[in-house]
Amino acid sequence: MINDKAILVGVDGSHASYKATWWAANYAKHAGLTLQIVCAYSLPSYAAVSFDATYTAMGDDNAAHSDAQEILSKAKAIADEQGVEAATLIVTGDPASVFVELSRNYNLIVIGNRGKGGLAERLLGTTSSSLPAYAYCPIVVVPYTDDDGNLMHLNNTITKVAVGSDESKWGLKALEIAAAFADSWGAELDVISAVPKIQGIDGEEAVMESYLDDLNVRIKPLAEAHPNLKINKQVVPGSAVNALTKASWDHDVVVVGSRGRGGFTGLLLGSTSQGLLQHAVTPVYVVPRKYVEAAESRLDTVPSSPAEVTPKPIEAISGVEEVAVPTAEPEVAAKIEAKIDPDRQ
Repeated sequence: MINDKAILVGVDGSHASYKATWWAANYAKHAGLTLQIVCAYSLPSYAAVSFDATYTAMGDDNAAHSDAQEILSKAKAIADEQGVEAATLIVTGDPASVFVELSRNYNLIVIGNRGKGGLAERLLGTTSSSLPAYAYCPIVVVPYTDDDGNLMHLNNTITKVAVGSDESKWGLKALEIAAAFADSWGAELDVISAVPKIQGIDGEEAVMESYLDDLNVRIKPLAEAHPNLKINKQVVPGSAVNALTKASWDHDVVVVGSRGRGGFTGLLLGSTSQGLLQHAVTPVYVVPRKYVEAAESRLDTVPSSPAEVTPKPIEAISGVEEVAVPTAEPEVAAKIEAKIDPDRQ
């Protein structure tokens, strides 16, 4: 079962993961992609750490499997409410390694970010094992609340997209993907280039102009490829992470490239207070290193296409099981959505 036209969304019973399911289903419907939902658990720690829905005696695999099916049933109801039929998977074992293998087969992976605990922490917790750093396809991380615990509203239609841009191959690929993504929605694209503050150097204005000239060069082929796309450009002093975090407050999606170990990923995923994923209030679309490197080998690379990597059939990935679960009643989805996004129209 290999489907590069599919989106995979991970759920663990938390409201944050159901919010990610809503975003994934909404985008799948818009883009004409199929949706697959995966619930991951590992024994014996799943009950205390991973699942929000229930607490079952540790070590009881049958009960854990049943809980996973119930979680998937609720997630299917949310997808169904969007008019999207979803297939369902259960993953046992270490979710980080399994999700990396699964990423070979998908157009996009979506996960919800709720801070400490659950699936999100295990996939995003450290730079050494994080999914956005090592996945073979792009990752979207959907926030649940802001730093003060306020629920964040997600719009049905994406109208403004921000992208962090630099001259690295990761930054260039992120720019291409952001342009194609924004164009598919008829959205505006704000391209942000951050100029590091360098102490003791005069001529800051000249440096800013130089960055703007470079930005114009990078944008030119995108304007030609997407003639109907409105592209705005910003050259800002200071940290790229700070600039993109600020942009998350008035954009529907923020796109960024990931260099893998070290580099920008440390700022993107690290434990510092400046980490973008810790503070963004809108979905963050991460373009991973492996995706970029795989795409480099293709002469006919299309920005929105999956990377050219060797896929693995689901049955060849240890710990992955495709299961059929009933869809929960519509009232269940409505109740969950009222919790995760009270402003939903």
